[in-house]
Amino acid sequence: MIEMMNLTKRYGNGLTALRNISVQIDQGEFVYLVGPSGAGKSTFSKLIYREEKATSGYIQVGPFNVIKMSNRDVPYLRRHVGVIYQDFKLLPKLTVFENVAYAMEVVGRRPKEIQKRVNEVLDLVNLKHKMRTFPDELSGGEQQRVSIARAIVNTPSVVIADEPTGNLDPETSLEIMRILDTINTQGTTVLMATHNRQIVDTIRHRVIEIENGEIVRDQKEGDYEYVH
Repeated sequence: MIEMMNLTKRYGNGLTALRNISVQIDQGEFVYLVGPSGAGKSTFSKLIYREEKATSGYIQVGPFNVIKMSNRDVPYLRRHVGVIYQDFKLLPKLTVFENVAYAMEVVGRRPKEIQKRVNEVLDLVNLKHKMRTFPDELSGGEQQRVSIARAIVNTPSVVIADEPTGNLDPETSLEIMRILDTINTQGTTVLMATHNRQIVDTIRHRVIEIENGEIVRDQKEGDYEYVH
């Protein structure tokens, strides 16, 4: 589903963010991406949806050869990859319904289809009753649930969550995790970059640990911190 081989990313300032990464993530897996700040987790995620371009190596996401694809094909890749951001990135002048619907409008879905699907995903994240509310009237947890709904509304095969519980209290974080687990059980691959030790240790999934741009651990149902 996601395959990286000998993947390296160097930035223009000479910084090497990732070095010779090789990893495979199968369809339907839930994977935590852990490691210290600056280890390369964000770069790893951004290469998958071509927010960043690799310097060398190979990356395949579903049917897409991400290294060789042209810029005009990037929007098609991004229909397959939903992204959940730590800071939500909601459009402040649009309601909850409109924020989620917008993701379908930009790919040309029909109004009737949009209405049906947006209602479905708002139901999944338990926000149907807030569909006419604006982002600044929502709590942080509610805004993150809108962000999740927007990320999954086009039924992507992969969801990338960048610190989705980073700004949330423990109870709200668990609620977000329950939603991500539900999405995963429906067959979507979930890759979640996180510093949340409690969640990783409690809700067990595969753990890939990155340090200094290299994978130092890849463990099935791992802890946040590996004890040698």
